[in-house]
Amino acid sequence: MPKHSAGLLLFRREGSALELLLVHMGGPFWAKKDDGAWSIPKGLYEETEDALAAARREFEEETGCSPPDGAFELGSFKQSGGKVIAAFAAEGDFDLRNFRSNTFEMEWPPRSGKIAEFPEADRAGWFAPADALRKVTKGQVAIVETLLRKLGAKAS
Repeated sequence: MPKHSAGLLLFRREGSALELLLVHMGGPFWAKKDDGAWSIPKGLYEETEDALAAARREFEEETGCSPPDGAFELGSFKQSGGKVIAAFAAEGDFDLRNFRSNTFEMEWPPRSGKIAEFPEADRAGWFAPADALRKVTKGQVAIVETLLRKLGAKAS
């Protein structure tokens, strides 16, 4: 049975320029990676839970701020590992100075028996569409492309 994630892609318009908010995935695996290591704020949810409510909750957990109202559906996107992301988008602003993320624990270093705590996301940033397409994980490129199509925007 595939796992389900829900996420919310925030966007803003600065004059004629479009910018997308992404978070850099936290933890030691992603620490030294940049291109292909960013994500829309997202997380797992139960099938019985409303996907938009889950996306809003996960946005707040990974950024420290409530998302704006008025989100619209982008669709469901199957990832290479089988996970399905229910993606939504909303227009709004986010002050990067207010960024803070929940944390998770894992054994680190591997097989050490030591438990370390890491942020779910270690930073956030606003990106032009072409940069966002380069920064997101391969499985999330289609999410960004779908938003651009819906907004009638170009990646360049």
